[in-house]
Amino acid sequence: MLSNQIKDIQESLNKAQNPVFFFDNDADGLCSFLLLRRALGVGKGVCVKGELTKSYFGKVREFNPDYIFILDKALVSEGFFERVQEINLPVVWIDHHDFELSKIPDFVNYYNPLIENLSLPTTYLCYKATERKEDLWIAVIGCIADRFIPDFYDEFEKRYPDLSCKHSDAFDIRYRSRIGKITEIFNFALKDRTTNIIKLINFLVSVKTPYEVLEENSKNYTMHKRFNYINKKYKRLLKRAIECERINDKVLFFCYSGDMSISSSIADEMGYLFPNKLVVIAYVKDSYANISIRGKNALEIFKEVIKDFENAIGGGHERSVGARMNASLLKDFETKMRIVANKVYKRG
Repeated sequence: MLSNQIKDIQESLNKAQNPVFFFDNDADGLCSFLLLRRALGVGKGVCVKGELTKSYFGKVREFNPDYIFILDKALVSEGFFERVQEINLPVVWIDHHDFELSKIPDFVNYYNPLIENLSLPTTYLCYKATERKEDLWIAVIGCIADRFIPDFYDEFEKRYPDLSCKHSDAFDIRYRSRIGKITEIFNFALKDRTTNIIKLINFLVSVKTPYEVLEENSKNYTMHKRFNYINKKYKRLLKRAIECERINDKVLFFCYSGDMSISSSIADEMGYLFPNKLVVIAYVKDSYANISIRGKNALEIFKEVIKDFENAIGGGHERSVGARMNASLLKDFETKMRIVANKVYKRG
């Protein structure tokens, strides 16, 4: 039962005196970390881009923690776990992505709503484990970012009616409300230098209300500066992606390059704007492509396609997938995606 997972997480939190939190570099990962960190009052946070590899073990050495928490990460390398096992540290891994239980080491305490056949953000579990009413707004941001309206959203609306909007879907809130703007501020602010991410964490660990995030001031100037910088690029790329839409085509494929990957954010909004299509956004840098896929049966289609591509990695949820592959195979990947998507969507 999910209640048992929540209870186990609470017990680990009660034992932790100096934890380190490795969290994904998106709003769900950040909010999950903030909920646990603010509840405990101690601990260091490390934002992880991509797979949690053994290269991040240096942070374990640096912080000398008594507990390791891994939040909202689908991929953790064997090398990282091997290094952790050598020093015999307890590990709590809280996630919500598709998983293979056989690949999770026995010494890792693993929690995932999918074990109970529930599709819930990592933020949701973290809030249920802490349940601090003053952090309700943070929990809502993380859930909305992952296209989920939690059972405590009504309480949030009563507290902050000016931050919500009329909605039938979580992404109505994300793209039409002020709380949704905070989601985007978080997502874009995490795409920055480590020193600025540390500033962001320090600010958010102590902030009291969502209004302190929305209103630019000396404490959050760097966060807003980064958001405004990336948002301009994002709007231009979104416009180009929209122009790729073809009425009779089930797949909307957009590829771009440049100095920054924001494919996940572009894919989210494109999936919202074109709910009846399979949206594939590919960012190419050097010899690799980072790919974000959104739409009905996205995971099923991806799993079928990826069989033909050596060394490609990825995974996610039923309607949301992230992947990485050799850029030279991208054209073949697009072709196969169209073939499989058309077959799946014909089936109904």
